[in-house]
Amino acid sequence: MADNALTLRLKALIFFRAVFITLLLGSAYLFRIEYFYAHPNAISYLIIVLYVLTIIYSLLIHRIRNLFLFTYVQLIIDVFAEITLIYITGGIESWFSFTLILTVLSSSIILNKKAGYVIASLSSILYGGLLDLQFYRVLPIEYADIMQEKQFLYNIFIHTISLYITSYLAGYLSSRLEKTVEKLEEKDTHLKDLELFNMKVIESLPSGLFTTDVNGDVLIFNRAAEKISGTPGDTLIGSKIDRALPFLSFPLKEGRHEATLKAGKDDQKIIGINISVLRDINGKETGFIGVFQDLTQLKKLEAAIKQKEQMAAIGELSANIAHEIRNPIASMRGSIEMLRDDRIPARHREKLMDIALKEMERLNNIVTDFLTYSKPRSPEKKIIDLHLLLEETLSLLNNIEQNKGNITIRRDFSGPLYVNADAQNMRQVFWNLGLNAIESMENGGELIVSTRQDHDSVRIKFSDTGAGISPENREKIFFPFFTTKDRGTGLGLAIAYRIIEEHNGRLSVQSIPGIKTEFEIILENQNGN
Repeated sequence: MADNALTLRLKALIFFRAVFITLLLGSAYLFRIEYFYAHPNAISYLIIVLYVLTIIYSLLIHRIRNLFLFTYVQLIIDVFAEITLIYITGGIESWFSFTLILTVLSSSIILNKKAGYVIASLSSILYGGLLDLQFYRVLPIEYADIMQEKQFLYNIFIHTISLYITSYLAGYLSSRLEKTVEKLEEKDTHLKDLELFNMKVIESLPSGLFTTDVNGDVLIFNRAAEKISGTPGDTLIGSKIDRALPFLSFPLKEGRHEATLKAGKDDQKIIGINISVLRDINGKETGFIGVFQDLTQLKKLEAAIKQKEQMAAIGELSANIAHEIRNPIASMRGSIEMLRDDRIPARHREKLMDIALKEMERLNNIVTDFLTYSKPRSPEKKIIDLHLLLEETLSLLNNIEQNKGNITIRRDFSGPLYVNADAQNMRQVFWNLGLNAIESMENGGELIVSTRQDHDSVRIKFSDTGAGISPENREKIFFPFFTTKDRGTGLGLAIAYRIIEEHNGRLSVQSIPGIKTEFEIILENQNGN
């Protein structure tokens, strides 16, 4: 890698040297240098020699193994050529002393900072020696008699300082540039590795994934997407996404969607897709990303599981109904058989008739509750005052048989609270929750009914200080016919749960056994205000 970079820089040096020599030769003949210099032919010979050397350098550049040394040799020859040019063109009076600065600059850029100092030192020594020999007239280079020794020394000093300053600045900038290039190359390598890793991850995803630009043209379409949609990704890139997924329309809508996709003449796939907006670091929308799966088999499995659950629920429900109905029927049968014998005293007959009537009433309640649960009446929603319904219900709960007078009912609400709901259904929910709370406080306690209105919901809480619900029963209390009491059908909470579901609400429970139980109803705030 380093040799390739040095080769490129060396080629650039050879090219610029050839350009400089050409300009020097062209200007020599253009401006007829014989009027300015005493040895015009020597300049021509020097240019020819440099041309020949440039050709030799070009031929050897791919054959020399030690390019570093080869570059050093070229730069040193350049220095000697420049000193020769300065000698031919008048020494201290030559216009070409600047070429030494160009060579020092080249050495720092092409090789390194150290090479720049070496070439600067060589140039300073040769240039200073040339001017010394000229001053003492050792070399046959004429100069004006008015020039004194201090002018020669000053010229040497200025050139030496200039060469070293050039070497330092060029070396500093070159090293910084080299470090910057290395960091950029390193980051480029990391980016390529990251891009490759991301593509591997994308292609390995079991879910279909695509990205589009803001116009809906596909940018990425992974293997799983090809398999699910049946469309090759290489033919889709740059096309609209609805070519592979016809159920999508542009602009794409964010969120989770389900749709069907034709998989053949008669087959269809159920596709679940999640679409999000792609944004850059400034938050500007740059496109869309979609992740989708083939839900066909999952939907079939869900349907099969639901069917099995329904069959199991029907079986369990049937067993519970049979159990609940069998008890009152058995009591009624026993009472009727004893009455039929007509051998019991009159005072016992009345008691047996009361038992039979109570069991009939119990049987009727079971059937009524079951019909309410199994065939719920469609809610007739209208704007109602929940606080008014709660007040009516709590007044009735104060006077029921289960309330022995040792239970305090506290209201934590005031004023009207309007919601869009079915009054009869909500009255039954409040009755069932209140009755359940009172029956849990056999030894007395307190029932607190509170309400709270939020921006988007209404919350009603029934909190009691009764026996509480054990953790193992907490998940079963909304199941039909589940009860821990001697009396009751076990349908009250199940009916309340279903009614709240029909109102698109939620019914939840929290309980600390032996301390308290809290049922919370959450309804959407649709009061029409």
